Amino acid sequence: MRFYRPVGLAELLLIYRSGMRRFPPRLPEQPIFYPVLNEPYARQISRDWNATSPEGAGYVTAFDVEDAHAASFEVQQVGARMHQELWVPAEALDAFNSHIQGRIRVTAADFGPCFVGQVPTAFSLRGKDARAQFEALRDIHGYNGMDFHGEVTANHEAVFAHFPYWEQVVASDTPGDRELLAAIRKVWMEAFPELPLGLQPGY
Repeated sequence: MRFYRPVGLAELLLIYRSGMRRFPPRLPEQPIFYPVLNEPYARQISRDWNATSPEGAGYVTAFDVEDAHAASFEVQQVGARMHQELWVPAEALDAFNSHIQGRIRVTAADFGPCFVGQVPTAFSLRGKDARAQFEALRDIHGYNGMDFHGEVTANHEAVFAHFPYWEQVVASDTPGDRELLAAIRKVWMEAFPELPLGLQPGY
């Protein structure tokens, strides 16, 4: 069964660190894990809640759970017809994660004006926000291919989280920016072929 979950930047990075296979444990003040049943509902939360939060980012994730395990949780309707979700107790999340089939995918992203992103602590992207990182990568790509490859791979968490932002908000329609996005994707595919970069179809 297919589910969707809108997440912020911090939660996305935790999912990424699991190889895009697991959702992180709930915090003490979060007794329930809420996957939703349709993408429009997830997009609504991502746009209206996550993107307007202090993080300024909402990512919609899609994932598949074994039907038999998903059926052990009752579907809850919490508003209009599309507002359907599961209520998975925090103590059941580990087992729920073990029934996820394949990888968790990022299918959509929304960004608010306050978005800073993950600020790296190493190499040429150190101390830069998401927009400044793209500008730095543009400069590096222009003069040193080896340094460019090293920067993308060394700061892969930031690159993964920011690529949708660069595509949607920062990159212009100029050939140079499109070429830069393609170059980032090429390095990524060589270094991390098992983890697709950018937005993926929900299929």
